[in-house]
Amino acid sequence: MSDNDRVAHHLEELYQLFSRRLAGDYEVDEFGFDTELTEKFTLPALRPLYRKWFRVETLGIEHVPDKGAALLVGNHSGTIAVDAMMLQLALFDEHPASRHLRLLAADFVFKTPLLGEYARKTGATLASNPDAERLLRAGEVLGVFPEGVKGTGKPVWERYKLKRFGRGGFVSTALATETPIIPVSIVGAEEIYPILGDIPVLARLFGIPYFPITPTFPFLGPLGAVPLPSKWIIQFGEPISTEGMSELADDPMEVFNLADRVKETIQQTLHSLLKQRGGAFQ
Repeated sequence: MSDNDRVAHHLEELYQLFSRRLAGDYEVDEFGFDTELTEKFTLPALRPLYRKWFRVETLGIEHVPDKGAALLVGNHSGTIAVDAMMLQLALFDEHPASRHLRLLAADFVFKTPLLGEYARKTGATLASNPDAERLLRAGEVLGVFPEGVKGTGKPVWERYKLKRFGRGGFVSTALATETPIIPVSIVGAEEIYPILGDIPVLARLFGIPYFPITPTFPFLGPLGAVPLPSKWIIQFGEPISTEGMSELADDPMEVFNLADRVKETIQQTLHSLLKQRGGAFQ
């Protein structure tokens, strides 16, 4: 098939996709996840960024099971959640079973017009233990970034230094459902929008956690939204088993210790990957 034929075929698929959707002929699950829209539109739109711009390299993908539940716990950075999107695409494109990553997102995501709808359609849900447990008990791969907005909003001079991992709610969920925890270390996202400062007044005005100042934003206007082409590496670590440990889900000390173990594993892996990668833009 020629390039022109492939383009024509893709356009025809998109036409059929949106024609059906305008007629209400599509399905979503109980959380609002739209599998067809994600696979046919959202992920393909991200592939050029993943393959050509960030040149993402994945390591250890075999640690994610072909079926059944798993909890991916990653470091968070990049000003906006581009790392979450790249992780979703990595799991779908690189894993032999093309698994979908269901994400836990902060409250403000679902209160933001358009962003909340996008998050729901691509498989995200509110960061709450009940929703997380339901997804894991259904055998899904769930992704969580315990640093939250403190991770994405940290200044450039604190890059790759992990923030506090919340209260360890992700550990309680994994223990309660006896789901393996897979530490995920992401190098590259810190450099796409290096934060030099913040404008709290504008952040409050727009209802967002921070209004970043980067080398290109807001000085270059819309062009400032173009991410810098850093080299990315995503490493999936060895699973941490929680089998037979459900009775520890309500033990604060056990939860804290396991959360700290996951955090330290990710931090040490980040140091190793940074040495392996070398320059951010080479």
